[in-house]
Amino acid sequence: MKSYSFMMNQNTGRNLRVALVGFGLGGESFHAPLIAATPGMTLATIVTSNEERVRRAGRTYPRVRIIASVKSLWEQAADHDIVVITTPNRYHAALALDALAAGLPVVVDKPFARSSAEALRVIQFAREKGLPVIPYHNRRWDSEYLTLRRVIDAGTLGRIFRFESRFERWRPQLKGGWRERGESDEAGGLLYDLGTHLIDQALALFGPVKQVYAELDLRRPGAQTDDDVFVALTHVNGVRSHLWASVVAAHFGPRMRVLGEHGAFVKQDADPQEAALRSGKIPVGPDWGVESPDAWGFVTDGTRKHSVRSEPGAYQNFYAGIAAMLRGAAPPPVLPEDAVAGLQIIEAAQRSVAEHRVMALNSES
Repeated sequence: MKSYSFMMNQNTGRNLRVALVGFGLGGESFHAPLIAATPGMTLATIVTSNEERVRRAGRTYPRVRIIASVKSLWEQAADHDIVVITTPNRYHAALALDALAAGLPVVVDKPFARSSAEALRVIQFAREKGLPVIPYHNRRWDSEYLTLRRVIDAGTLGRIFRFESRFERWRPQLKGGWRERGESDEAGGLLYDLGTHLIDQALALFGPVKQVYAELDLRRPGAQTDDDVFVALTHVNGVRSHLWASVVAAHFGPRMRVLGEHGAFVKQDADPQEAALRSGKIPVGPDWGVESPDAWGFVTDGTRKHSVRSEPGAYQNFYAGIAAMLRGAAPPPVLPEDAVAGLQIIEAAQRSVAEHRVMALNSES
């Protein structure tokens, strides 16, 4: 991976001031609580023009300045140390460019951009400005991902053959909103949404990919975007990753199943942090992200099976890493080039579907 240098904030005498652009589900549940709970960080400004979101933000964060436009934010750039972009996908790259032009480092929610070419333009501009731009790939701090990483590093499974990973939901009715719009500029659908996380985890675990195959389906009546997704990756090292994302799964498969030469690792349940954040809990204290033993996964050699203690999920570590980076004490927690690699796989998956040919059998022969 390429790297780049940038100017870092060396002022350790005050908290780092964060501006959050967007206060929908992502901003309210997956960014604001983590920022507010990070030592050395202050959620200084929230940008939203939605009246109900303004009220909710004001109730939860009464000391935070709430403004209606990003134009006002850029005019107040000197009052901030970093900007977090969590808006509809079509605005991600444009707002990142604006933040960089205003002289501010930026965190961009997934997907980092609508295309790999758009992402590369953002990265190039960040290099020119000498500023960091970081993808928000928080699922690298999922409990099951951290646990699997520990199991693999210990050599328990030996050489890995296949990695299976799923994010499945049961939402048989359309909800409306931009994520379900079919226009390509929206970058909606599950491949860009949950697929970004699945692909990033596979890349982080098993490295570059040489082949991609995909099935992208629209299952629900009236659906305009993919809501049932399968992507198969062949990594350069020979591991095959089979990835599923669906909102029409009335029964869930295992969150992860990993097959190796010495055995298998299976984890049925997903990390508890998403549900906790959606319910309004704050990511602090020793119990955050901790799973009860009945939710742990297991390793089996085909004969014997034993439970594997789950690593605590730790989304808070992403912003702790951002704070350390800004103070010059650590590299970025996620590299922007990693987002480019994921977007290239998304584009390859879309081409796989577009170019797929079904060979029909002649039933009369």
